[in-house]
Amino acid sequence: METNAEVLEDAVLLHQAADGDLSAVRELYDRHAPWLTARLMRRCNDREVVVDVVQDTFLAMWRDAKKWRNDGDVAGWLWGIAFRRMVSRLRQRKQLVLLPEWDTGNDQAVPAAEDEVLLDVEYGDLGAALRRLSPEFRAVVQACVLDGLTTREASRLLGVRANTVKTRLHRAKAQLRGSLADVRLEGWQ
Repeated sequence: METNAEVLEDAVLLHQAADGDLSAVRELYDRHAPWLTARLMRRCNDREVVVDVVQDTFLAMWRDAKKWRNDGDVAGWLWGIAFRRMVSRLRQRKQLVLLPEWDTGNDQAVPAAEDEVLLDVEYGDLGAALRRLSPEFRAVVQACVLDGLTTREASRLLGVRANTVKTRLHRAKAQLRGSLADVRLEGWQ
């Protein structure tokens, strides 16, 4: 996990990249390409596509570095670029399959401790509420809300009808609201 100094240094490197410093681009690539690749590989069944998406992400970062508003961390900004590029590829190539993040092909798989910690850090009380959802509901929330897929894209990803995605998302949101309300009530006691 990045320290505050590394996050600050990422911002400095991104500003240097915006000024045309290729060594700053290389440093950002060396820091972030491995985790982007790993995270995208858990979503896509084609390594070649993932490598292309990572390359496209850093090309876009270099080209659009001046557009970064310095209102978050660079890693989050890069993930947004990478995921949007992956979704664009999904739309272009109908045979490409996005894999759910939780689908590792091994029923005995346990989420990585790092993923659990990041979920808590990134989503706080929402992370705990997400873990209380059924796998089907959590999958729909992950696809539609957290990853920004359309209902149709989520339907393809999850292998269910679009109406099923809509119904599950509606029910999941209701359960999340209830869980978060319970957390707030517990905080008052």
